[in-house]
Amino acid sequence: MYTNRVMTALESAMGHEIAWPDRQERAINSAHFTGLGFLGCIGLNKRVIYFFAGMPGSCHDLTWLRRSSLWGRLGFVQLFDNGQYLLGDSGYIPMDHLVCSYKRTDGDMDKVDFNTCIAHARVGNEHCIGILKARWHFLKEIRTQFRNLAENAYVIRWMRCCIILHNFLLWRRDEWSEDDHPIEVERKDDLGLPSRVLESAVDAVWNADKQSSVHA
Repeated sequence: MYTNRVMTALESAMGHEIAWPDRQERAINSAHFTGLGFLGCIGLNKRVIYFFAGMPGSCHDLTWLRRSSLWGRLGFVQLFDNGQYLLGDSGYIPMDHLVCSYKRTDGDMDKVDFNTCIAHARVGNEHCIGILKARWHFLKEIRTQFRNLAENAYVIRWMRCCIILHNFLLWRRDEWSEDDHPIEVERKDDLGLPSRVLESAVDAVWNADKQSSVHA
């Protein structure tokens, strides 16, 4: 009961901590990524600007994107100025505001070099997930049962509150010391899914609900 009250308070008072960058913030971050060879990229290193979860971990990255509210907004002028974009790995497809690495390089060194540049630029994203897990070990291995979608949604609220606090601490300049607290980087966590335990649990609930709806 107390956990639920705390989460409600965090979402009500600090939910704005997970927010898309305004025009000034986008310009600042675009300048930062210029030094990495990606003029116009608006990624925010260790800050989470968008959060979407709840689908099975077995879903393809592009499926996650298409099911999210961000998919229909990728071309909105409120999100991007001319020439601005996000970086993605090969699990996505190139779009006007989404630059992705090549799925296959076929020995083309230009493609290999480009993929290497994107990988270096996306290190901040990987560190962001690592810091989240280091700060809240709950995200490393969620020891709870998923018997229905309501319980799944409850755990997603926990995740959202962790991200709210993560962004708040960054704003307060409470830097995470990697020397004192090593960060585990897992490349498969691009979309914020915390662990294989969560993935398998969500898979089970998703499939069970799908079967029940078919029989109904």
